[in-house]
Amino acid sequence: MEAVGGLWQRLSGPEERWLLGSLSYGLVGIGALSMLLLRFVRMPYGRYSTRRFGCPVPARLAWLLQELPALLVPLGLSLFSGAARVSEWPNRVLLALFIGHYAHRALIFPFLIRGGKPTPFITFTLALIFCVYNGYLQGRSLSNYAEYPSGWLKGPCFIVGGLFEYVTGANFFGEILEWFGFALACCTIESAAFAICTFFIVGSRAHQHHQWYLEKFEDYPKARKILIPFVL
Repeated sequence: MEAVGGLWQRLSGPEERWLLGSLSYGLVGIGALSMLLLRFVRMPYGRYSTRRFGCPVPARLAWLLQELPALLVPLGLSLFSGAARVSEWPNRVLLALFIGHYAHRALIFPFLIRGGKPTPFITFTLALIFCVYNGYLQGRSLSNYAEYPSGWLKGPCFIVGGLFEYVTGANFFGEILEWFGFALACCTIESAAFAICTFFIVGSRAHQHHQWYLEKFEDYPKARKILIPFVL
């Protein structure tokens, strides 16, 4: 493990900081491209699953494996890379929020699924790559580079609520709020890129769900918004 930590310490510096910034802009680009593509092609997962996107992977297994890198990568970087900032409490708390989220998504949520439809292999693979990408981005930024004043933890707060009466994608709106709150707490380009990418991709999913409900149910409330109450 000391050899691994030494390797990461040699890699750290202005070049890796530039790489993290470039990957952050790339993440925003991925989100924007996904939003554009999803205007023409339905996201093939859940009720929209189709074999055209590869052989099906059982829902529980797919969720566990695809989300696991976003838990293990930042955890490994925090514990074994000799990270310079991981001893600071703001960095620890923000890392714990990210790791805790994906601990639930990878280790708890899959076992709560009841009768979930299989995930097409291509969708599973893309989700896996995204979690490796973003796990490195957030984990490395918070464990080795992000610097905060001592009173930083007194600032952010998070608000959630039940909004399905007002919007179709209340769960998606909650996820967007979560990651914009995380970005506000972290104040890093990496966390901001993740929040913007989440808005693009999850917002497209909300639009897809909204259209499905309108097509399937004639009495679905026409005044109900897609994602943001009273706005969108």
